[in-house]
Amino acid sequence: MSPDPVKGLILVVEDERAISDLLRLYLSREGFGVQVESDGLAGLSAARTLHPAAIILDVGLPSMDGTEICRKLRAESNWTPVLFCTARDDEVDRVVGLELGADDYITKPFSPREVVARVKAVVRRAVQAASSEGPLNLGEVIVDPVTRRVTAGGNPVQLTATEFDLLEHLITNQGRVFSRDQLLSEVWGYAAIVGTRTVDVHVAQVRTKLGDYSPIRTVRGVGYSAELEP
Repeated sequence: MSPDPVKGLILVVEDERAISDLLRLYLSREGFGVQVESDGLAGLSAARTLHPAAIILDVGLPSMDGTEICRKLRAESNWTPVLFCTARDDEVDRVVGLELGADDYITKPFSPREVVARVKAVVRRAVQAASSEGPLNLGEVIVDPVTRRVTAGGNPVQLTATEFDLLEHLITNQGRVFSRDQLLSEVWGYAAIVGTRTVDVHVAQVRTKLGDYSPIRTVRGVGYSAELEP
């Protein structure tokens, strides 16, 4: 089956052959092109040169671990969606991965169908954003869905793909309060299978990057909204 050009190429950086073969099979069935690398340095090089639609990145890799790859990409302003794949199931590891700029965190053993669903969600959001019209603004924050650029107070702000989607969703629906479960469903594109802590970490990251210009408000006991202070 030839890959769907809209879906694009998925880079899988995984040193366990059985897992990478399984991911290749399931992703190919959904129309994605798949490039597999089993070494950290090779994975970093492929991420820089192939411009994939998304990266599935194992944490434990030869030569360079996945967290370092993600750190280097983000330092280079490469905001390709990254989904960490790891055998570690500790919440601290999960939070650290998200704070490094990952868009999702998948714990082994996993269902390949679940992984495909998450990949499709991040790629679909990028395609939808590209077809949007006109920038959005709330106060001093401007979000351009077409170029996926954000400015706050006139200064550019670098967000990961999921951070961008979260901010865009809240500003598009400014004033509306979303629960964490609603945000997981409407932004991440799947039910609350990874825990609402994921939402909290991403909100904290966006707020930090926007600084004093952040319009995201916490509604105690409910969730989050985007609105200006009265």
